[in-house]
Amino acid sequence: MANLSTIDSISHYGPIVVLLVMAILFGVGNVILTTVLGPRSQGPVKGMAYESGMNPFSSARRRFHVRFYVVAMTFLLFDVEIVFLYPWAVVFGSLADESALRPLFLGRVLFFLLTSVVAFTYAWRKGVFRYD
Repeated sequence: MANLSTIDSISHYGPIVVLLVMAILFGVGNVILTTVLGPRSQGPVKGMAYESGMNPFSSARRRFHVRFYVVAMTFLLFDVEIVFLYPWAVVFGSLADESALRPLFLGRVLFFLLTSVVAFTYAWRKGVFRYD
């Protein structure tokens, strides 16, 4: 006989199991449906490499300037920053107005934002975002 507290703790995982089953069924269903319903035509044009709607005219192994990567990393930095700001905003909004943690939470996020702005300004002044 199972313990009642064990059954209660396992029941909290039900929505996660349902979500995982739905995700797996969605992925497998899409693969099966595209295989069954998709077109099966073959030919020289169908087998040609496709690059964003343009015919490839040179090797795919050419070098890119490092600025492309720096801009991509800067985008990822600010994207991750937004991901961290959302949980902070949820927790900060749920704190009581008279809570002693509010100034601490606010100070930490302001420091986080300030360091991000300083890094962005430094990169801007160094000419990272200039394409000459």
